[in-house]
Amino acid sequence: MARSCAHTLKRACLSAEKGERIMELRLDLHIHSERSFDGCMSLSEIVALARERGLNGVAICDHDRVLDEVPEFDDFLVIPATEVSTERGHLLGLFVREPIETRKFSESVTAIHAQGGLAVIAHPFEHSTDANRLDDVMSRLDGVEIWNSRADRKNKSANAMARELAQKWKKSVTAGSDAHVPEEVGGGVTVLEADELSLSAVKAALLRGAKQVEGRRGRAMCVARSQKTKREKTNAGVKRRVNGMLFTVKCALQDFTTREDGWHVMDR
Repeated sequence: MARSCAHTLKRACLSAEKGERIMELRLDLHIHSERSFDGCMSLSEIVALARERGLNGVAICDHDRVLDEVPEFDDFLVIPATEVSTERGHLLGLFVREPIETRKFSESVTAIHAQGGLAVIAHPFEHSTDANRLDDVMSRLDGVEIWNSRADRKNKSANAMARELAQKWKKSVTAGSDAHVPEEVGGGVTVLEADELSLSAVKAALLRGAKQVEGRRGRAMCVARSQKTKREKTNAGVKRRVNGMLFTVKCALQDFTTREDGWHVMDR
């Protein structure tokens, strides 16, 4: 999986039809920084890890927060974003720079669009197997996260169901690691074709449709580690700490008994 950003960018080709320079870009569109209540990574650490793992960019999707400043690089893209907690589940707001204050799903979609952002439903079946639970809101969404490296831990069909949802409603698709710890960065990759490495070009490419999505399932212990971070940041009491220890043991056993199934590639 590891490759340099420079190598990836050199994979530009000429479109025979239009004579345009087309880049194949590899982006992890769901990562949490230390600004999330359960995140531990600085932005600089995320960028460094992503570069090492052959990515051209990342979306920083902290829980109900946005970046104070969005750094700019010549050969790497940081996409301002957020993950909004709503009554219908988590909603990614890609390309937004202001916090989404409401926790109502419909109002959150409106607020994301008001900023010129894309509203993407995150891991829609991580906690549910009801394939029709989002039918009443799908028409307003811009996309579906069809690969999330954490989603299959509870529902083994979560990502497959998300893909079916996107196909049913003919929505754009994304992939993201949902990384909260360093090990996870790059575990979900959206592969796009764009004419340049910029926010506007990537946004347009997402709306046209990803070339494919790729990823690997993350270890349960990564979830345990981020939950430990959450307990530490929120000064958890004795009961939560004990429950956290039991959860960590459960995750360790799950990793021990789960066979590694490698790198997945999903066409849109």
